[in-house]
Amino acid sequence: MNIHNEVKSILSAIGEDPEREGLIDTPERVAKSWEFLTRGYRQDQEKVINNAFFEADYDEMVIVKDIEFYSMCEHHLLPFYGKCHIGYIPTGKVFGVSKLARIVDMFARRLQLQERLTRQVAETIQDVISPEGVGVIMEAQHMCMIMRGVQKKNSKMVTSSMLGSFRDETATRMEFLNLVKN
Repeated sequence: MNIHNEVKSILSAIGEDPEREGLIDTPERVAKSWEFLTRGYRQDQEKVINNAFFEADYDEMVIVKDIEFYSMCEHHLLPFYGKCHIGYIPTGKVFGVSKLARIVDMFARRLQLQERLTRQVAETIQDVISPEGVGVIMEAQHMCMIMRGVQKKNSKMVTSSMLGSFRDETATRMEFLNLVKN
């Protein structure tokens, strides 16, 4: 089974002619598109991070805001997209800032639930550099809510995953939330 042939079958099933001029190359384009959109399955976490975490004598909160992400809902195979905000308190190690975006992208480029995606990003940061705490907030618009079903174009889903001091200490959680909001 290959995506190319399956797309031709889908086109036929919805009443289209996969051989008409505008659709002849569509199965190949869709196959390439899906390869790109799901590349997170073929990425190795160690290679993505590439040891880009560094010793640092810094123990205050580090925040990276507004990391764009694009993913696919596993229930409808429709896109959802938005912003990810990450905060952590280092205990001797910090990430190279671009690696946080790459971690988000690696997990987003899989069929996903936003809740799982949020937790995967937080747990990866926790596992790799063992910070005092990690907070991840994701805000996204889901095309399955916007263009089908209830058709609510202004709806936004917000999820969070708080680990360590971000979960256990109200002041730490509130500092993170306030800094992300501003």
